[in-house]
Amino acid sequence: MPKKSEDKLNIVIVGGGYGASAARLLSAKLDPSKYNLILINSRPYRFHLPAFIRMVVSDVDDLEKTAMAGYDKLFHNNNGTFIQASVTGIQKSETVGGSVVLDNGEKVPFRVLILATGSTWSGPLGFPDAKDDISTFLTSERSKFQDANDIVLVGGGSVGIEYAGEIKDIWPNKKITIIHGGSKLLNDTYPDRFRKKMEHGMISRGVEIVYNDYLDEIPTSGADSVTTRNGQTIKADLFVPAWGPKPNTSFIASSLSGAVTDKGFVKVKPTLQLVSYPEIFALGDILDWKEQKQAAKADAHAALVSANVLNYLNSKPLKEYKGSYELILVTNGKNGGTAYFGILWGIVLGDWAARLVKSKTLLIPMFQAAQGL
Repeated sequence: MPKKSEDKLNIVIVGGGYGASAARLLSAKLDPSKYNLILINSRPYRFHLPAFIRMVVSDVDDLEKTAMAGYDKLFHNNNGTFIQASVTGIQKSETVGGSVVLDNGEKVPFRVLILATGSTWSGPLGFPDAKDDISTFLTSERSKFQDANDIVLVGGGSVGIEYAGEIKDIWPNKKITIIHGGSKLLNDTYPDRFRKKMEHGMISRGVEIVYNDYLDEIPTSGADSVTTRNGQTIKADLFVPAWGPKPNTSFIASSLSGAVTDKGFVKVKPTLQLVSYPEIFALGDILDWKEQKQAAKADAHAALVSANVLNYLNSKPLKEYKGSYELILVTNGKNGGTAYFGILWGIVLGDWAARLVKSKTLLIPMFQAAQGL
């Protein structure tokens, strides 16, 4: 006689970004007669993060139709359940497993828990949860870029650079200024020749860069200039936060003692299990791991965590995450960009590679395949 659903063990995944990648892998491997696979996410859809910036700047390519996908085709052979809810807490049992607490007060028990809660973004990248609100949100954000003449991007990492490229594609005559706290674009993870090539790509499109300076506060709407920490006044009618995101881990920190660092990252072993909680795994941007936060890394985490969950359930040795070499591809609009591969002597490639790999399509075909589309 087959087991009832409530008699099976729950494998619960919180977070529908790269948590969905783990869910798809596990749905093909978990025995549905023994386990319930449950994915919980506050949004009823998954965003393809590399398309965020182009999507909020303009309606080019109608990206909201291709870079967002529901979860109805995610699970192999329908071997999984999706719950739209926010998780507000984790309750550990006295033995093994526990429950996650949803925002409606319900509790979902788990034997194994995977935390893939991702990051929260500022400014135009802070998309609403409700799908019905997306159209209004995008219309509002796009109108800000369209109406502005002088735009300040606060942050010279990949986000600020890609904003500049997308804006210049649509409005080449708009003035764009990047304010960056470092002496070169991006950060010291990457070699100077790569960062200089990135700078050249920006300057060649008329983007101005202010180095070694900061904007301590984003002005409210209606401001027509800003004064930096070093006293430089810059004329602008749109100010865009372009710094990196923050880990979305507040409920983890409040639920699991000692599980999260002061900066909000989740402490893990090389097996990507939480240090003091062997039945809880984590992946993606929330990891306290010495590497740059990138989509390719999160996919690797998802693959390892999926394999380790299966090994854990079957009392087999777990694999260890070794990290990977650094690689990054930063677009400069649809036809340009710069790539770095941290292998051999460190390989730097320009517009042709960026256009071939990412700039044109933003990797959307790969995203759709990962969602089962």
